[in-house]
Amino acid sequence: MRVTDFVLQSFRVAKVFPEHTEKINNFDYSPSGESVVASSSEDIILTYDCQEGKPKSCLYSKKYGVDIIKYTRSPTTVIYSCDKIDNTIRYLCLPEYKYIRYFPGHKKKVVALSMSPINDTFISGSLDKTIRLWDLRSPNCQGLMRLQGKPICSFDPQGLIFGAGIGSEMLKLYDLRSFDKGSFAALKMPYEKNCEWTDLKFSKDGKLILLCTNGKFFHVIDAFNGVPMYTFRGYNNSQGLALEASFTPDSQFVMVGSEDGKIHFWNAETGIKVAVLNGRHNSPITCLQFNPKFMTFASASFYLAFWLPDIDEESLL
Repeated sequence: MRVTDFVLQSFRVAKVFPEHTEKINNFDYSPSGESVVASSSEDIILTYDCQEGKPKSCLYSKKYGVDIIKYTRSPTTVIYSCDKIDNTIRYLCLPEYKYIRYFPGHKKKVVALSMSPINDTFISGSLDKTIRLWDLRSPNCQGLMRLQGKPICSFDPQGLIFGAGIGSEMLKLYDLRSFDKGSFAALKMPYEKNCEWTDLKFSKDGKLILLCTNGKFFHVIDAFNGVPMYTFRGYNNSQGLALEASFTPDSQFVMVGSEDGKIHFWNAETGIKVAVLNGRHNSPITCLQFNPKFMTFASASFYLAFWLPDIDEESLL
């Protein structure tokens, strides 16, 4: 099945997981798309089986807390940032509930975390105005960038470059092999008062960059020439929340949740809104991602929901 306007409009909530009593901070799909790992404000790490539609494990991080969480290239290990005690990043084996390594260095809260799609490298951005480059095999920082503002950062799909949003007005692209020499491309965006960039993502084909904000809009940028393509609006966010926006795996559509529990889809090429879905969320949808391999996506507020297309094969003929 191909992702189309018609298919997106057919999606319905297939499964709700009410395990959390406080909001979900972050979640991530494994590279195979077979599982999801989620972090909660209750200091809980939960994993879910996407194929069977049920919880797999529940782990606690009461001492350190858990905020941003990402799978490594392995479906059994994750890295995550902490919101208690210190700002050390932790590398955890899920089945054994055993820490493999710690990555100390940041002086303030980690606000961005991105795993390389091709090797054991990852990058992190912090309110201490630095971006750090790491290798899972070593606790020592492999590279350090000192910046002029709060950073967000992410690898491109090839793992060769990374993007950095700085101070909510400057977007820079760096070659991983020579990032210490400075960026090879830079774009300055108009500064939006009372609004911050909260996340940066590349589309799967590497052609587009998405800049999430805590305002009532998000941006899509052409990754090759740095030209802003669209600013998407028309969803509710009066509370200034960090609502996650995402691409579909084919890079053709973008999606964002809203504070009224609805999910909005646009065509990334034309800028036309193609669907608005009503979920079962009675609180803001702050986390939203499409499965990288299967025709399903997940949304999260105080609980996680799995969505499936409600469509039969005959209607696609």
